[in-house]
Amino acid sequence: MSAPAADLLLTARFVLPMDSTGTVIEDGGVAIGGDTILAVDTAAELLSRYPQAEVIDEPYGLIMPGLVNVHTHAAMALFRGIADDLLLMRWLQDYIFPVEAALTGELVYQGSLLSICEMIRSGTTSFCDMYLFADEVAQAAAEAGIRAWIGEVLYDFPSPNYGELANGLVYTKNLFARWSRHPLITVTVDPHAVYTCSPELLIELGAIAHDERALYVIHLSENAEEVRICRERYGCTPVEHLESLGLLGPNVVADHCVMLTATEITLLAERDVKVAHCPESNLKLASGIAPAAEMLAAGVTVGIGTDGSASNNDVDMFGEMSTAAKIQKLRCMDPTVMSADLTLKAATIGGAEVLGAGSYIGSLEPGKKADCIVIDFDQPHLTPVYHPISHLVYAARGADVLHSIINGRVVMRNRELLTLDEKAVLARSAEIGGRFRGLCNRG
Repeated sequence: MSAPAADLLLTARFVLPMDSTGTVIEDGGVAIGGDTILAVDTAAELLSRYPQAEVIDEPYGLIMPGLVNVHTHAAMALFRGIADDLLLMRWLQDYIFPVEAALTGELVYQGSLLSICEMIRSGTTSFCDMYLFADEVAQAAAEAGIRAWIGEVLYDFPSPNYGELANGLVYTKNLFARWSRHPLITVTVDPHAVYTCSPELLIELGAIAHDERALYVIHLSENAEEVRICRERYGCTPVEHLESLGLLGPNVVADHCVMLTATEITLLAERDVKVAHCPESNLKLASGIAPAAEMLAAGVTVGIGTDGSASNNDVDMFGEMSTAAKIQKLRCMDPTVMSADLTLKAATIGGAEVLGAGSYIGSLEPGKKADCIVIDFDQPHLTPVYHPISHLVYAARGADVLHSIINGRVVMRNRELLTLDEKAVLARSAEIGGRFRGLCNRG
């Protein structure tokens, strides 16, 4: 049987596969056939092996896996800058809640497109989203051709989307039915948090996640107030609460995990719970700094997320990596923790493992899905090059991404989005922003 033919060859000065051996290939390339990586080798070898393939060559570039954003609220891009530098409760009650009450499926769809434009432009090829009107988020992701894990946030009180909780449970089950066969969309089960979901709801959603073999995505121990409320209601911390309900397990994606004890870190590792670390949002809201270094040292699988643009205020994973590495060094007063290599792993293969997808994305290896990006290293801030990984974490920016390929499809080439009408998305988002401005209490 003849070897499969390649449709596309990416060649560049460096290839960074993010495989288990830490390989860096100089003058290398990636061969792609359909949606799959066929080979990772020197450029000369691949050009000889696949002479008929289309070639995208960047002699000063670096090819690497696409970044995996493990926690965001994409549609909140519409709220970027609507309210900054405020205490959490005023931020929520006077600004975020009023505009969220006016949300519709069409608005969430438009906001998701806006965030997806930004994500693709800055190197993200996969994201995990929990928000309202999840079906519209999934539609936006499918249209853009980006890989996404999508869930409808559920809580005890009525939602602007589905109304009463019983409708939300039906809505979630319908999401599974609608998107189960889509190559890029995976549905998750998303209780909001332990302080907005009763124990009965948390358990019921755990059963749905088990039956659907789905991820169970939840905000967990995000700040001191959450821990205080949980102790008052249940006499234990949020992590202990989920453990007492029998919910901690390998399908749980715990977002934030800022307020953890050493015992809880050990418990998360033992239960194989995955963690989404969102340093910039946690800093901006003064929630604290998650003990990411300790979690990684204990064997917890940690990925990096941006959270939503209302509390970050962007979804640039390169900036998030730089922040993640630096704040752990300061927090631990140790410049050796959260190395560039460890941080980049958390944003690629680590993020894929958080989402249960490490077998098919997160690294450039034959047989995996072709999700990769090409970085322009022909830049003043990326010259000279001693250690490519160091540059990616401490110097590179989202704007340095030239090309993006997701599932074998070129979705951005020479910084031009090919799957979305970016100008139309920007114009529509600006119009929506004008409408939201009048809803906020600026007194």
